[in-house]
Amino acid sequence: QVQLVESGGGLVQPGGSLRLSCVASGKTSSIRDMNWHRQAPGKERALVAGITSRGSTNYADSVKGRFTISRDNAKNTMYLQMNNLKSEDTAVYYCEADGVHFGDYGTPIAYRAWGQGTQVTVSS
Repeated sequence: QVQLVESGGGLVQPGGSLRLSCVASGKTSSIRDMNWHRQAPGKERALVAGITSRGSTNYADSVKGRFTISRDNAKNTMYLQMNNLKSEDTAVYYCEADGVHFGDYGTPIAYRAWGQGTQVTVSS
C-alpha cells in the first residue's frame, strides 16, 4: 500500500550534522502518523521522534534539543535533522508510517509500513 525509502545516512564526526529523508510512495493519502526509529548493534529498535498528520511532534529524551522531525506532505517526505551528533547516535535509522486505508465494502484497515533503513555512524 505504502512504500518508504530512507536516505541521507553516512559517516559523520562527533558534533556534526546529518539530515535524513524518508520518501513515501503508493497510497500516501492514507498516511497518518510518521516516526523515526533507530536500532544500534545489540540493542532493540527504539523510537527517536514522531510527527502526526497535523504536525505535532514528540522526541525521545536522548535527542531532545538536538534532533528535529518535520514532514512535507506535498512532497510525501519526512525529515530528521540531526545536530550535535554523538557516538551513541550510531545506529540504523528506520522511518515508519501508520495509516488507514479502506478495503472491500469500505472497511477501514490500519497498517504500518517500514523503510529499509539507513546507517548513521558517528565517529572520529
